[in-house]
Amino acid sequence: MNALWKSTLETAGAKFDGDFVTDFGDAAAERQAALTGPVLAPLSHLGLIAVDGEEAKSFLHNQVTSDVNHLKADGAQHSAWCTAKGRMLASFLLWRDGDAYQVQLAAELQPAIQKRLQMYVLRAKVKIASRSDEVALLGLAGAGSAALLEKAGLPVPGETLVVAEGNGAKVIRLEGSERFEIAVAADGAAALWAALATGARPVGTPVWQWLQIQAGIPHIGAPTQEAFVPQMANFERIGGVSFHKGCYPGQEIVARTQYLGKVKRALYRAKVAGPVQDGAALFSALADENHGGTVVNAAPAADGQWELLAVIPENCASGGPVHVGGPDGPVLELLPLPY
Repeated sequence: MNALWKSTLETAGAKFDGDFVTDFGDAAAERQAALTGPVLAPLSHLGLIAVDGEEAKSFLHNQVTSDVNHLKADGAQHSAWCTAKGRMLASFLLWRDGDAYQVQLAAELQPAIQKRLQMYVLRAKVKIASRSDEVALLGLAGAGSAALLEKAGLPVPGETLVVAEGNGAKVIRLEGSERFEIAVAADGAAALWAALATGARPVGTPVWQWLQIQAGIPHIGAPTQEAFVPQMANFERIGGVSFHKGCYPGQEIVARTQYLGKVKRALYRAKVAGPVQDGAALFSALADENHGGTVVNAAPAADGQWELLAVIPENCASGGPVHVGGPDGPVLELLPLPY
């Protein structure tokens, strides 16, 4: 995380756990504010890699699960990078910056993923570099967010996963009601934060993670690395998998799983008495060896409970109680996904 940007957030009242912003002094009130909005969150849990060069498009297209060849200049897409066995090493949000591609992923995974990607470059005309110290990522969400962007001199994308550029920043419209991500040069982040904070309440990163869960967008981090094929995490439902492109690592497994109908697990949204950790085991009497799935992401909600996204066997989700942490742990209450 850029030191100047971190100092700016500390001056604004941010509380840190490492580089992770836990809250701005009142986590419970911040969650309540997210029910109406707008709220403004530093996305310090995310890292950014730039893939540039003459063959950047073909290189990425041949590595990830999404159709990079058809990613528009003003578009963004979900994607994943898999092992040869089709298990997700990381989940990405991709967008273009001129001829370069920006690869957003969990900050804790970035160093290893960047190093591993570099191993696949070989003789390709591709450069891979970290941008995490150069770019600050902000999240803005809730009623009035679009108007606040306009007031700050920023463009407002009209459709989901469309990118608009202006006033030195890129704005991506995300899934959900008036939810935006902003990528800005780290040396300009303080001024932008000040402008947006005049109309939005600063909130910790857990609030943003809760909004991601409400939108049904999973995020692969260290606790769930290599745990799922993309379809288990609903990546084909959010545009993160193309079944019409050529080979990429794990493609044969991903395609076979899809066409043979072997996906017996899916991503569900739920709430439960917390706290819950990413990667926590779920239990069901209907599951083999009593293992009823895995929590992908979890975050505290405004009602005092925790909301989560979890990969659960379909028979367990529909056939009886699913418990967190052990056979006698708290029972999940399933919630609808927005798609």
